[in-house]
Parts: sequence; structure tokens; C-alpha cells
Amino acid sequence: MREMLIAQVARWAREIPQAPAYTFVDHLGGGTRHTLTWRRADLKARALAVRLRELAAPGERVAVLVPQGLDYVVAMLGAMYARLVAVPLFAPGLPGHGERLAGAYADADPLIVLTTAPALPGVTDFLATAHAPKHVLAVDTVSDLLADEWEPEPAGPDDLAYLQYTSGSTRTPAGVEITHGNLTANATQLWELFRARPRTSVAALWLPLFHDMGLVATVAMPMMGGNQAAFMDPVAFVMRPVRWLRLLSEFGDVFTAGPNFAYEYTAARVTPEEKAGLDLSGVRVMLNGAEPVRPGAIEAFDAAFAGCGLRPEAHTPAYGLAEATVFVTAAGRDERPVMTVFDRDALRDGRAVPAAAGSCLVSCGRPHGQQVRIVDPSGRALPDGEVGEIWVQGPNVARAYWRDPARSAEVFGAVLEGADGTWLRTGDLGVRHDGRLYITGRIKDLVIVDGRNHYPQDIEATAQEAHPAVRRDRVAAFSLPFDEGERLVVVAERSRAGESAGAEEVGRAVRAAVRKYHDLAVHDFVLTGAGTVPRTSSGKIARQACLQAYLEGLFV
Repeated sequence: MREMLIAQVARWAREIPQAPAYTFVDHLGGGTRHTLTWRRADLKARALAVRLRELAAPGERVAVLVPQGLDYVVAMLGAMYARLVAVPLFAPGLPGHGERLAGAYADADPLIVLTTAPALPGVTDFLATAHAPKHVLAVDTVSDLLADEWEPEPAGPDDLAYLQYTSGSTRTPAGVEITHGNLTANATQLWELFRARPRTSVAALWLPLFHDMGLVATVAMPMMGGNQAAFMDPVAFVMRPVRWLRLLSEFGDVFTAGPNFAYEYTAARVTPEEKAGLDLSGVRVMLNGAEPVRPGAIEAFDAAFAGCGLRPEAHTPAYGLAEATVFVTAAGRDERPVMTVFDRDALRDGRAVPAAAGSCLVSCGRPHGQQVRIVDPSGRALPDGEVGEIWVQGPNVARAYWRDPARSAEVFGAVLEGADGTWLRTGDLGVRHDGRLYITGRIKDLVIVDGRNHYPQDIEATAQEAHPAVRRDRVAAFSLPFDEGERLVVVAERSRAGESAGAEEVGRAVRAAVRKYHDLAVHDFVLTGAGTVPRTSSGKIARQACLQAYLEGLFV
């Protein structure tokens, strides 16, 4: 049996005990740094595993309600050492995510809750309104002396490592069953694609550890080669995005990742004075993992930081989802992003036809260590150039949704005509062109008016360019059924720059632009306050949640 990824922690603890493994830069606590060496990471994981096994048997669920930091890493490692099923969540109080926490926690129904002493009061208040676990344990109170009592129990490839709750962009969050085999396979795929150097390459990130990309890139990837992960709190990034770039500047061989909005946000917020001290020449891979990746985000970021030594080849568009652990496809290392303009009308009809003008899409590269097919509704694989649902097969694909056999069979049990085994139905639409994957949207988000397909992200991009009062990346387009058929609704947050503009004026501009570029009438346009358009934990517009909020009259 192949050794699982989690076993690598003990290996590095033996071979490079004093090398840094995980460094947390605590900007919210004065900028202090805290580091776990590989020896300390292994020690604390063993100690926690001993305590956890006193409370639970292998296979029981343990919810991680821990703030971003080293204790979160220890909680995940300790749970996996103990062969318990971790449920990576977050400490109560994260703005806008209370309902998500409550739903995921209730669905997982954990036996144990892990937290920290400082976060314990908030967790206690949260548990007073939820089903109480049998045990609540503060990670930072577990004695290191317990580590000597641990006797290693190797995890098998089919053992559950954790339940990854989806971000809920189109539905209620569901727990994806990620096995130790899935995690090992996906970390290996990313490692090989990145061509990372053992004990040399560094991961520098701010992504939340409860999110699939943050968890795999920050906690799992460094285990592959005894590398260091340096990370911070997402709030620290949002407050001052230059902190992320300064962290990247510290290393000569560094990889990082973020969703599409983060690149646009950073390019817009970092000042010329802040750029003066940056050196981004050491950035080898800068994964952009939100779909679809916007050409403007790449262009704006590259233009903003080319003077800081950033190589155009560093930007690495990618595609993934929790049901595949995280990674599915990405551009090759040292390969410039590939952007292709497709005829918009042909794309609506399901064909990718290169054109001089139309929809510019960014390629998310090719799969590595797994298979990807574009499939029609009948289960038949489509040739290059035809739009269909993206199906995935590989050792990184999860086996099921937690306690949902019907939905698991639908999503993970798809059968492809003429192919062996089962496939993952992603729910995403895409097309292959010149062998590369392009994401066109989500099936459930398609706007269908008068029998014609429209991709909501295209309409949203048009709306946000129509008037300066429309806040960038805070626009949701969706359709609603009426007696006369489906009609388009656009909801947009008001920008700071457009505080004086009247809603009617903004609405006229948006309606005119959408009609001009999409030959589509806007049935209703809503200009709402900042922070009201729902988004997922990865920053994507949650269109189905927005539709529901619109129906409930929550936008004012």
C-alpha cells in the first residue's frame, strides 16, 4: 500500500526536524510570527491524536472551529494522525457565514469540537444554539507530553480524512467525503504540475484554511517535499492586500494562489508607494483558481506589478472543485496564460468558434493525473469545440457526499458512453479548444430567455462597465419565470464612486448596455447597498442565493 500524505509529517520530523514547516504571520496581533518546525508539528499532532483517541474511535467526526493560525494546522494534522474524520470549519463570528457554519455543523453532527482557549467563549455561545457535541477541546491546552504515548496507526487510502463542505454557490453546502487517498493523489498532482523543489519552494498564502484551496495549498502541499508554508489571516489580506505581496517578496522560489477577485482587488488597492519595496521575481506559480478566470484580472495584475519583477508566466489559471479534492486542470508552469476570443452567438449555441470580437475566455489549461471530458446531456463525450458539462475521473475524485446517497449517485456515479468506471459530474459547462479547457459557466446559473442561452458572468461584466456607480464583482444576473416566459433580473451593489448617482440613471445605463451587447431586455434592475449581494467563501457570486434573496424582498 502506498504511504499516505499524512505520514510525511513524521518523515520530515526525523530528517529535517529544525526546518520550518508552518509559519503564521499574525498581522491582527501586531505582525508577530509564529513557526512550527517539522519536529514541533509532528510532536503537537501526536499529542493531540492521543487526546482525541481518548475521546473517540477511528472514523468519528471532529469539527474544527479554530481561528486561522497554527492551531488550525495542528487540529487537522492531529485529527488525521488519530484517524478521525476532520470537519474543517471556522470559529463563530466570521461575518456573513453564520448560516453556513450552522448548516455544515448540523450536517456533520460531530462527536468532538476542536477550538482554542481564546475562541472558546464564542464557540460555547454557538453550541448553545446547536446540537452539542460530547466533547469540546481547546487545541492549545493539550500538553506536548502526551506525544510520547502515541503509537502510529497508518491511514489507508480508503479511510476518510475529512469532510470538505462546499462553498454553496448554487446550493446548500454539502460535505464531500475526502479520503486519505484523494488527498495524497491531489497533492501529488499539484506538486508535479508546479515542479516544486523539495525543502526549497515556499507556499505563501492568505486563503482560509477551511476552504478547499486554502487547506490543500497551505496544509497539504508542504508535506510533499518538506517545504515551508507561510500564511496569514484572510482579514489581514483584505485590510491591506500589500501584505500578501510583501510575504511573497521574502522568498526566491515561492508559489501562491487566490480567487479571481483577489487579483483585481490587489491591483486596485496597492499604492505606488507600497509597490516600491516589492520584489516579485521569485514568484514561480500564482494560481488563479476561480472560474471563470477573467482576462481583465490577469491583465490588471500583470500591469500593476510588472515593475516589481513579476513574470507574466507566473500567473497560472486553473480549474477545480471540492468534489475533486480541489485541483482538476491548470496551465503549465512558466506558460503564459492563453486567452481566446470566441464568437458570442456561437458560444450561446454551444460551439466555440474563434473570432475577432466576442467573449474572451481564459484557458484553465490541461488536467494532470486525471481525465477530463466534455459531455452532452445523454452521457456522450463531445469533441473539441463543443460546449458541454465537464466530467472528471481520477484518484483525487471524492467518493460521495456525506449521508446523501441519492445525490452521491447522481454526481459521482455518472457513466460515460464507451468508457470504463464512474465519473464526477461537475455541474460546470466548458469546452476544449486546442486541447485546453475553457470554463463557460454553471448549468444551474444559465440565463435562458426566449429559448436562448446567456452566460450570467457576461451580463454581469457588461453591467459593471455600464456605469461607475456599479461596484465591480458585486453584480448578480439571473432569470425568473413569469407567465410570458423567463425574464432577466440584475442586482448590483452601489460603488463608493457612485454614491451621488440616482438609481434610475444607473438602471438606464445598465439596461442600454445589456440590450446593446446581449440583445436582451432587463426585466428588473436593483441597485443595492454594499455587502448585500451574497458571495461564497471563495469570493464567487452566489447567484442562487441572490435569486432567493430577491424573491424574499431583501434588497433595498
